Amino acid sequence: MLYDKARIFVQAGGGGNGCMSFRREAHVPMGGPDGGDGGRGADVVMVCDDSLRDLQAFKRSVHYKATRGRHGEGNQRHGADGQTMEVRVPPGTEVHAADGTVHDLVRPGQRVTVAAGGSGGRGNRKFKSSTRQSPRFAEKGLEGEESWLDLRLKLLADVGLVGVPNAGKSSLISVLTRAAPKIANYPFTTLEPVLGTLDGGDRQLILADIPGLIEGASDGAGLGHEFLAHVERCRLLVHVLELAPLDGSQPEDNHSVIERELARHDARLAALPRILVLSKSDLVPAEEAELAREVWQERFDAELPPAEEWEDPEQLTRTPVIVSSSATAVGLDELRTELLRRVPLENVPAPVELAGEAELAEHRVFRPAAGRGWSVERVEDGLFRVSGEQVERLLARHDLENEDALAHVEHRLGRMGVVRALEAEGFEPGDDVEIAGLVFELH
Repeated sequence: MLYDKARIFVQAGGGGNGCMSFRREAHVPMGGPDGGDGGRGADVVMVCDDSLRDLQAFKRSVHYKATRGRHGEGNQRHGADGQTMEVRVPPGTEVHAADGTVHDLVRPGQRVTVAAGGSGGRGNRKFKSSTRQSPRFAEKGLEGEESWLDLRLKLLADVGLVGVPNAGKSSLISVLTRAAPKIANYPFTTLEPVLGTLDGGDRQLILADIPGLIEGASDGAGLGHEFLAHVERCRLLVHVLELAPLDGSQPEDNHSVIERELARHDARLAALPRILVLSKSDLVPAEEAELAREVWQERFDAELPPAEEWEDPEQLTRTPVIVSSSATAVGLDELRTELLRRVPLENVPAPVELAGEAELAEHRVFRPAAGRGWSVERVEDGLFRVSGEQVERLLARHDLENEDALAHVEHRLGRMGVVRALEAEGFEPGDDVEIAGLVFELH
């Protein structure tokens, strides 16, 4: 079974706490602060791994938690950073974050950070100054990011085989490639996409057998959304159409249903190049199969726009119609040739030559000033609330029960302009201030 959906929880590591320590050594009666900084928490990184084919591993393991940074220690010893956690996914995986961000991992080795580790706290040595020579506080490390992620796999195939159920797609891919899908004489035999490799000598193509589509597939009927998602990355579609359907349906109606559902799901699919394969020709007379091919070819040729004066009519893109039989191998060589001819080679961008240091012109970098990022409101007499990520991170780093740490926080709030904004709202020394759910008295 192909697992093409998963939901996981990722949590980056928290930062290590800074250390409050003083040098204690013989014959050094007044050793200064020597507390080390805490290490940075580990990130959670999604990595595209070409050795994987589906999301089955995430059915057994849902929670991914990275290690936190080590705490700082005395004697100016900094804590070690956490080791990055790599979560490997197959090529073609889309990562949907809770905030709407979508990461598309298609190239082997591609990496994207989905949860950043928390920064480590600074040790008391970093707060030493000419007016504060013995700081008795240190910063705490911040917690890492965490969120739920939705993973969706869309197969990376060059050619997609589409058609109604029991049209002969599985038999076709089994004779064109070494794939071994389940084959039986009833609809919906294929319940999940099957991949196969077509060997063309100097190149290869990946073929995908998409389970049969029914009317309403673009609205989700018959697991339509799941199946159509695997067609989105294909560069060529092979529409497999049964010459004489055993259920009594008309080939024209079956063709219209599939084309309509593809266009309704994604307008880009309607513009993809096509090859029409009239399958199971061994079940009808050869004259009838050839007549059907001519009728379909004339229909497609009539839909082509008229050639301009400077265009060669033979060069216009036309939809070829091929009569085939997986049982007698009729038309298979022609189909292989058309697939290799119509799927272009991917252009590899040429490496960009960077200019030498002497050729680079002098330049300046201008960065916009940081925004205020916080707001002040008066809750009631003697109580004010300050909200904003900047001030909340400041309080998360310090122990407000420590008088030295509280004095440092008040000093930082003053430099950030928070105290001036509070005074503009009627704040007086001794009033209570609420930040991130903590209420303390500000002087």
